[in-house]
Amino acid sequence: MQQVTTTTGKVAPERLDVVLPHEHVLVDFIGADRVSRSRYDPEEVYRVALPYLQRLKQAGCRTLVECTPAYLGRDPQLLQRLSKASGLYILTNTGWYGAANDKYLPARAYSLSAEQIASEWVTEAQKGIEGTTIRPGFIKIGVDPEPSEVDMRLVEAAALTHRKTGLTIASHTGPGSAARKQIERLEQLGVRPSAFIWVHAQVESDRSMHVWAAERGAWVEFDGVSPETIDQHAQYILHLRQKGLLGRVLVSHDAGWYHVGEPGGGTFREYTTLFTHLLPELRKAGLTDKEIEQLTAKNPQRAFAGA
Repeated sequence: MQQVTTTTGKVAPERLDVVLPHEHVLVDFIGADRVSRSRYDPEEVYRVALPYLQRLKQAGCRTLVECTPAYLGRDPQLLQRLSKASGLYILTNTGWYGAANDKYLPARAYSLSAEQIASEWVTEAQKGIEGTTIRPGFIKIGVDPEPSEVDMRLVEAAALTHRKTGLTIASHTGPGSAARKQIERLEQLGVRPSAFIWVHAQVESDRSMHVWAAERGAWVEFDGVSPETIDQHAQYILHLRQKGLLGRVLVSHDAGWYHVGEPGGGTFREYTTLFTHLLPELRKAGLTDKEIEQLTAKNPQRAFAGA
C-alpha cells in the first residue's frame, strides 16, 4: 500500500486531501557556513507562523509541503509541532540545495561522490532527521539555470536516493533547459520522470517546454501564486489543460515565511491566495469541480506517493 511520510507519521495519499505542494514556514539565507538554530527563537516562529497555517486549514487545505532544505533553515521538530497545533499534515524533506551559486551547500559537498551524498539522505529517510524520529516525505534539491557539475551530482544523488526510498524529487529549477537536463539525466539513471517535480516552472515562458515535460511524465509545478500572478498562472494551467495534460500540473504559492535575521521574521505572506483568487479564476474559465479536485488534491497526492 502506498503511503506518504509526514512529520507526524505515514498516511495514505488520499488522506492528504487538498495539498499545497510548495511552501515555506522558515528560511535562513545566511549561508551554509553560518546557518544555525541559535539564530532564531522557535517559540517566536511558532507564534508567528501558526495563525497563517490555521487560516489555511480554514480555507480548505489539509496538507502543506514545506520545501526548506537542510542548510537553509529546515527545522523538522518545529514543523511537527506546528502540524499538531494547526491540524494540517506537513511534509519536510531530505536533500541539498545547489542553486544560488551553491551558497547553501555544505563545504563537504564538493568532495563527496553522488553515492556518498545519497547515503546521507537515505539515512535520514530510513532513520530520521538529525537524531529525531521525523522522516522526510520527499527529496528537495536545487540547481542553477545552467546546472554546475556539483548541481548535477545532486541530481545523481537524488536519483540514487529515490531508487532506495521511493521518495519523489522536487528540484528548484526555473528554466526549461535545466528541467530537460535533469529529466534526461534521471532517465539515464533509471528514474521515471513521474518521480520528478519541476519546481518554479512558471519562470519558463515557453509553454512548449511545459508541454514537453508534462508529456514526458514529469510534474510541472507553477508555484508562484500571488495576487499579482493570477492571470499568468491561470493561463499556464489552462494551456496544459487544453493539451490534455492537467493531470501533470501542481500549483502552489512558494509563500510564508519567517525570515531569520529580519525583525519579527519580516513579512509573512499568506498561503490562501490560491483559494481566494486563483481557483475562482479557473472556475470562471470553465474548470469543473472534478478538475479543481484533480489539480488541488489528486495530482499532489499522486506526486508525493511516487505515482
